[in-house]
Amino acid sequence: MELMGDRATLLETGRLPQSADREDPATAVDEARHRHAAECGDIASMSVLGSLLLRRGDLDGAEPFLRKATADGDRAAANNLGVLLHQRGYADEAAGWWRIAAVAGSAAAAHALGRHHRERGDEPAAEYWLRQSAEQGHTLGAYALADLLEHRSDVGAERRMRAAAERGHPEAAYRLARALERRAAETRGALTGTAPLARSFGQGADSAYDNGADPSYANGGASSSAQEIPEPDTGSRILGGSLLAEAEQWYRQAAARGHRRAALQLGAILERRGDLKEAGRWYLTSAKDGEARAACALGFLLRDAGDEDSAAVWWLKAAQNGDGNAANALGALHAERGETQTAERWYRAAMDAGDVNGAYNLGLLCAAQGRSRQAEQWYRRAAYAGHREAANALAVLLMQGGDTAGAEPWFSKAAEAGSVDAAFNLGILYAGRDEEPVAFEWYERAAAAGHTEAALQVGIAHLREGDRQGAERHLRCAAGGGSAEAAYRLGTVLDRGPRDGRHGVALGEVAAEKTECEEWYERAAELGHRRAQVRMGTFAAARDDVVEAARWYRMAAEAGSLGGAFNLGLLLAREGSEPEALVWWQRAADAGHGRAALRLALLYARRSDLPEAQRWCAKAVSYGPAEVSERAARLSEALQQELTA
Repeated sequence: MELMGDRATLLETGRLPQSADREDPATAVDEARHRHAAECGDIASMSVLGSLLLRRGDLDGAEPFLRKATADGDRAAANNLGVLLHQRGYADEAAGWWRIAAVAGSAAAAHALGRHHRERGDEPAAEYWLRQSAEQGHTLGAYALADLLEHRSDVGAERRMRAAAERGHPEAAYRLARALERRAAETRGALTGTAPLARSFGQGADSAYDNGADPSYANGGASSSAQEIPEPDTGSRILGGSLLAEAEQWYRQAAARGHRRAALQLGAILERRGDLKEAGRWYLTSAKDGEARAACALGFLLRDAGDEDSAAVWWLKAAQNGDGNAANALGALHAERGETQTAERWYRAAMDAGDVNGAYNLGLLCAAQGRSRQAEQWYRRAAYAGHREAANALAVLLMQGGDTAGAEPWFSKAAEAGSVDAAFNLGILYAGRDEEPVAFEWYERAAAAGHTEAALQVGIAHLREGDRQGAERHLRCAAGGGSAEAAYRLGTVLDRGPRDGRHGVALGEVAAEKTECEEWYERAAELGHRRAQVRMGTFAAARDDVVEAARWYRMAAEAGSLGGAFNLGLLLAREGSEPEALVWWQRAADAGHGRAALRLALLYARRSDLPEAQRWCAKAVSYGPAEVSERAARLSEALQQELTA
């Protein structure tokens, strides 16, 4: 227990103890002066000398002076005698002297006595004495009372914590800021209907320290899991913003007084706001004071700024102090560099530090190396510990191995725990079983959380049902998330929409300016969607922009689009490049394009190469569609008559 001097008395007499790495010569002079006065019977000097010796750790030397001063009614000496006895292990005797000093009006003694009773489990007595101390303006007493009331969930806890913080107690300022931050989050959740729900399976962990993308049953790549939170109303923004602003001020006060966790939280607030330079300063302050999480956060700031070497230094410091996140970050860094053994060592260190991401990332590392059995073991370990993305990855692995029955419960657990990828994968699983209603429910759930491919599937389902409005809404979400297929399908929906200048134009109709549907086709085309590229070629051709049309057709054709190759052939033939047109038509016809085969038949017929024309006619008949087959059959009959004439 710290030295419990009577603060008011010590301030008035210059006896407030000051810590120092080495003894101050002035203190030695004071001690000699007080010792001389004490030996001459001066009670005040006995009290001061006892406190000086107590501070220095000379309990045997301090005790007789404190006892003599206490016997003569010095309350500061009674308080310090209690401190001395407490340090010797005589807690009950110490409490007796604290009671004497507290009754005499010592706020410090009342604080010490309140703490004593709380340690004994006597909360009513503790509250009584702590209130006495707090009401006399004692900072430590005010904080201890607030801590007791908060422990009991008393409504007056925050008021008392605020009083202690206003008196300069750094821990009180920090805890008040934390309470305000929590209330801001609760206010936002209550007013927007987005308060987090408890989940029995666990929330999982952030994937900020992965060494690769989360596996997805759908495509083996990364899938978006970011949940969109509805925009809060004006009232919630104002109230939440006010609470957060006040919390930031208390964090600043605590951090300025050397509170390392307050410095960490202040850095996090500033980082979220985009004030990275100031955030880095507070992270550095906290990290230098030994806060491992601040060292880890500073590492991420440095990495994002492109300084991986400095980031690694801080991650190493944090990891050596037991920070699992930092160990995971080091593992990811070494994995990216191909140093898999070192990466594995750090992932294991993260796991040993209690960070479940370590086991998950070990699974990812093994999976990337083709070590499926080991990957399954690590995924399973992380999944049993509540890591939702590990549960999803485990299900993906089981699914790839043909164990559908084993995969389904893990997908379900991960989805119920909030994994958006798992919800989408469940949709795929049920769709594969032709259980479309159940699949649609999971797709909708994933789409509502912002999953791009799920939104596409929901949009397609609405299209099948003829719900154009519902389809457009979901396709817009998916297209906005970067889905080329969704952008193309949205273009087709708008292309068939009303002619209001916002949507599409009829085929062959010349557009005065770029329409919305064309903008979506263009986005899809730029993402490599072949049918969209063909459609963009058609738009350009309708505007007589031959160069642009050829560019889009060629892009689609080179990517394997038969329609692109056919249309490019038409464009080239019209521009007089019949030999090159023949090349593209032949490529399309060889792949089964009936119209291209019919064009080749007509081309060879004009060249009087009737056998070759007959051969392509036969292919066109077999390829279709019906209209092409019918025309090819008539041409074949005419060619046959010509050959036999």
